Formats: sequence, structure tokens, C-alpha cells
Amino acid sequence: MLLSPEDIGAIWLTLKLASLVTLLLILISTPIAWWLTRTQSWLKGPINAIVAMPLVLPPTVLGFYLLLLLGPEGFIGKLLGQLGIAPLPFSFTGLVVASMVYSLPFVVQPIQNAFASIGEGPLEAAATLRASPWDRFVHVVIPLAKPGYISAAILGFAHTVGEFGVVLMIGGNIPNETRVISVQIYDHVEALEYGQAHSLSLLMIAFAFTVLVFLYSIQKRQKNSTMSGGLL
Repeated sequence: MLLSPEDIGAIWLTLKLASLVTLLLILISTPIAWWLTRTQSWLKGPINAIVAMPLVLPPTVLGFYLLLLLGPEGFIGKLLGQLGIAPLPFSFTGLVVASMVYSLPFVVQPIQNAFASIGEGPLEAAATLRASPWDRFVHVVIPLAKPGYISAAILGFAHTVGEFGVVLMIGGNIPNETRVISVQIYDHVEALEYGQAHSLSLLMIAFAFTVLVFLYSIQKRQKNSTMSGGLL
């Protein structure tokens, strides 16, 4: 399995993108998931739908509207232009923004499910000990939701690694800037370089298999732990 310098560059860029997107999504998704878990507002349904839309929208549709929104003539593009910030499309920063939107439900939903599974008991017990809402969240909710955070990080990272349509629409195909693994494979196939396409594709298959095995093992341990706790 021989990898060209361009392949290695695409792999490094993809890992860099997925790591940054996952970290940012964990930070952003935590308050969103907590609000969706606790609120009784009528906005819960619409917000849930907005968060989940990337699950059902074709990536090219999402990428197209992000391109219009972030472009020089788009609302956000014009706002950034007035602030002296360069347009986001066809840049690594634009790739990060688009990837965050595309992978948002894969991070929010596992964390939201983890928060919902905690129940009121631990929070009420902490409240009787005069723990503030912040202390309850940091010292009770976050530790109990750890399996959800692990699942969210794995899914967010893996989904970002495998995306294609959105990154191609927003990032284009710029070496060492926006050309990630999926785009590099596309380039190899387009150039009839099937050997190099095989090499990268096999790496992606091995990565996906490893991620899924790890994720299922975590879920199995969580289920066994829950059953053991119920027996006690």
C-alpha cells in the first residue's frame, strides 16, 4: 500500500479537520443538548428538527445553501466582509464551519440522550446538599453523561472524516487547504488511478470498522453497567 505525498497531506488535513470540528462541537452541543433535555418550551420541537436536518438533507443541498450564506454576497459573508474577514468558502475555516453544521446531530443527540437518561434523582440529591445549579451540572451531570460524550466524540469525528458532498461544495479541491481524504479518493478515481484509490479506500474501511467496533463495545459496557446497577 503506497501513499503519495498528496495522499498523506489529505490524511493529515482530514485528521486535523475532524479533531477541531469534534472539539468545537462538544463545546457547542453541550448547552444545546442540556436545553433540549430540560426545556418545556414549544421551541423544543423546531430546534430539535433544525439540529437533525443534516441527517435527512442531501449533503449537496446543505453545502449549496451554506455556500450562498457564507459567500461574499450572502448574509454572513457580507457581515464578515464588513469586519474585514476574508470569505469563508474555499478555505479551511469555511470547511470547519460547514463540517460543524453537517456533523451537529451526530454530537448533540448522543449527549442529549445521555442527559435524559440521568433522571431527576441525582440532581435532587445534589440539591439537598446545597449544590448550586452549576455544581450539579459539572460534578453530577457531566460525569454521569460520560458514555454519551464518548459516543458523541466518536460519531462526530468519524462522520467528519467520511464527509464528501459538503466539503466539496464549501471547500472545493485545494491541496493542503481543503482537499480531504474523500476528495482525494474522488480525484484518484477521476484520473483512473485505481491503485491509489484502493489504498485510501481500504484505510477508510479499516477506520470505519474500528470506530464501529469501539462504539458498540462502549454501548455494551454501558448496558451491562446499567443492568448491574439495577440489580444492586
